[in-house]
Amino acid sequence: MTYSGAVKVGGPADVHELTDLMISKVAVGTMNNNAYLLRCRATGEQLLIDAAAEAGTLLTLIGDDGIASVVTTHQHGDHWQALAEVVEATGARTYAGAYDAEGIDVPTDVRVEDGDTVTVGRVELTARRLVGHTPGSIALVYDDPHGHPHLFTGDCLFPGGVGGTWGDAEAFASLIHDVETKLFGALPDETWVYPGHGDDTTLGDERPHLEEWRERGW
Repeated sequence: MTYSGAVKVGGPADVHELTDLMISKVAVGTMNNNAYLLRCRATGEQLLIDAAAEAGTLLTLIGDDGIASVVTTHQHGDHWQALAEVVEATGARTYAGAYDAEGIDVPTDVRVEDGDTVTVGRVELTARRLVGHTPGSIALVYDDPHGHPHLFTGDCLFPGGVGGTWGDAEAFASLIHDVETKLFGALPDETWVYPGHGDDTTLGDERPHLEEWRERGW
């Protein structure tokens, strides 16, 4: 089956099979959050991005192999409602942005700074701090040596715009700057974007609209 990234709460996961990495996307919770299970194909080690809700759904997705780590993209509660239960069941190590960790009820084992590397088996992900939606949101970049990059953006970039800044002009200016420089400025159009809610997109699909986003202020 061809991966589409279109998932629904209560429905099956969609699996993106890459040469070195398998990415399973599932929607959970009342806010239609996305959670992503990454599996290194060489070692079988797994990492979960955002234990957002429905611990039972996430643990079923994880399966008997467990997970080595959970990365929380930012401090908003809808992205970590199942974190405590998932960590208790798996013993996973917790990661979050250094400037958001205090806002997450579950202790963060590793506070991630901009440019830090997070690994799952032999696969490396690079963290990018994006300021505006929250003080310490992080995106994760997998620069696939066999293809194009893959980008997990939390709530900082979606199809159609950046994440919410709720009328705060300074926060919006910060977020659009970080998204433009650290994501669009550093990565090619083919980069596949996996957001914290809703459907996937690519940087190429969104790039033509950057000036429009700046002008409207959200």
